[in-house]
Amino acid sequence: MPLAHSLPPLTGSDDELAEMVAQAELPALLIALAHITGDLSLLEPGLRPPLRPTLAAIEPQGGMSPEAQARARDLAVAALQRFRDDGSRVIAAPTPGQLRHLMTFLTGDVNEAYVPLLQHELGIPVDAGAPTWTVAGVAPGRQLAAVVVGAGMSGLAAAHRLRQAGIDVTVIERNPDVGGVWFENGYPGCRLDTNNFHYSYSFAQKEDWPQQFSTRESIYGYFRAVAEDLAVRELIRFRTAVTGAVWDEETARWRVTCVGSDGEQVLDADVLVTAVGQLNTPNIPDLPGADRFAGLSFHTARWPESLELTGQRVAVVGTGASTYQVVPSIVDEVDELHVYQRTPPWMLPTPTYHDDIAPGLRTLFERVPYYARWYRFFQFWTAVEGRRAIVQVDPEWQEDGSVSAVNAAVRRALEQHIRSQYTDRPDLGERVVPDYPPGAKRMLRDNGVWARALKQPHVELVTEPIAELTEKGIRTTDGVERAVDVIVWGTGFKASDFLESMTVRGRGGVDLHEQWAGDARAYLGIQIPNFPNLFCLYGPNTNLVVNGSILLFSECAIHYSLECLRAMLAGGHRCVEVSPGAFVEYNRAVDAGNAAMAWGASDVNSWYKNASGRVSQNWPFTLLEYWQRTRTPEPGAVVLR
Repeated sequence: MPLAHSLPPLTGSDDELAEMVAQAELPALLIALAHITGDLSLLEPGLRPPLRPTLAAIEPQGGMSPEAQARARDLAVAALQRFRDDGSRVIAAPTPGQLRHLMTFLTGDVNEAYVPLLQHELGIPVDAGAPTWTVAGVAPGRQLAAVVVGAGMSGLAAAHRLRQAGIDVTVIERNPDVGGVWFENGYPGCRLDTNNFHYSYSFAQKEDWPQQFSTRESIYGYFRAVAEDLAVRELIRFRTAVTGAVWDEETARWRVTCVGSDGEQVLDADVLVTAVGQLNTPNIPDLPGADRFAGLSFHTARWPESLELTGQRVAVVGTGASTYQVVPSIVDEVDELHVYQRTPPWMLPTPTYHDDIAPGLRTLFERVPYYARWYRFFQFWTAVEGRRAIVQVDPEWQEDGSVSAVNAAVRRALEQHIRSQYTDRPDLGERVVPDYPPGAKRMLRDNGVWARALKQPHVELVTEPIAELTEKGIRTTDGVERAVDVIVWGTGFKASDFLESMTVRGRGGVDLHEQWAGDARAYLGIQIPNFPNLFCLYGPNTNLVVNGSILLFSECAIHYSLECLRAMLAGGHRCVEVSPGAFVEYNRAVDAGNAAMAWGASDVNSWYKNASGRVSQNWPFTLLEYWQRTRTPEPGAVVLR
């Protein structure tokens, strides 16, 4: 992941530069060129993209008119020619005022409260999210040790930031490599369904993504590269699982029990950070006859290596995100394919979902300093609020299958899009249109491959509920038995069973799972009463559905955890935890917020809710609110001892 100033020089004829610009994302390119050349006149007011929202994202080129696009291309080609002819020389870094001018070309006259957030995500001129303090600077002579559980997306970031603050870090990872879910999920077709420039750390940005929605191999490779480049891998104990953690009141430390190839070990740590994720424990339905099936069965997250499906009769159970990627990827191999659907998904039209980034655009990313960074910033800004307004509940709205007028309009447009793919198979079209509001469940990316797969003559969409498994296959409630050789469970994860793989005992010996009683809650998704110096990443109610970036949320949670530790050290204390009052008030507000969103108002089944029906996964508010609340502990929110 080279730094911008280390990129190779721009080359190519004038015609070649024009061809590159024809494939470019213009708003971000104009900003990058103004940045590296100092020519702010490139940012003509008439070229500012309106960023009008559509169903899936924003219009191409940010909604710029054809005339504005033509003018922007002319300006960009001329600026690239000058940059090339000047030896690809970058002028001095922009002043704060100039940087603000560059940002507002995209954002407009943005609320001042957004500016620190925007600067953090841009990461120019420095890593704005790095800790501004160290243990030695705040509490000379004192040392802190932390255990981080998990080396996935959140765990790697936590290890990096904790070490920057001068904290000794040990990372415990059950798998043989980093990456978390991106290591574990190797099923056919696995890829991102969010833009991957946006799906990256602010402190480890990357120019050479091969696609907009990259494959599992690219994302997994990214996290491996981050672990190597930041020297985090040396902190990790692989093939080791944390089985328990007990708070020692006398020493004010955590005793963390781990089991690995060398047997059981106990680590002492001042700080315990859990970064185990939400989507890592496969959920396989408890169906009658599960032990009778004579064939091969497995969850998508446990896909067997070197599995050969050619000529096989395959059942895929579920139509969620994983199955949606698996089915089109195996449909041309198998002899028969039976897809068992309980609830159809809403799909966002994304024709370029599987496309490679155009060669000219890739060249510009790799040769124009800061272009990829501004492009990532462009993606980030358009997703700050994303489709949040579409899923907000209007209490006066009465139409079934939607929660507001705008939600109903989206529903009609998405339904039309889905039905248009089944005009030759109206029998399928009737069964693949959801009856719940858009946004109540995870929406998927659609480039037509799902409909193509379902319409194959050897594919059957089964919507009758499953009654039992038999020795030969699956029997549905209508009495039909379908014989298969392989059953693939695409039935999601036990997302609401936070930290189920480990026993955690806090102050006074209280057991975390007994305290939760099946309803996991945490203040800001991070802190839990009675559990000092314990910080959760990607914890309860921090999942994002229609706005923001989950990587940013983890970065925010890490920043907040460090600020709590700084307050603890500065006051000469040994531990910090959330106050009970702040915890209760926060969760009251989160529950009310989720009730006002499509996923809270609808009774459709989804992994957003726990067994009691409470939305235990999702963040219902704006991205800015989480950013602001995680800058520093609010007065009275934490207790220092």
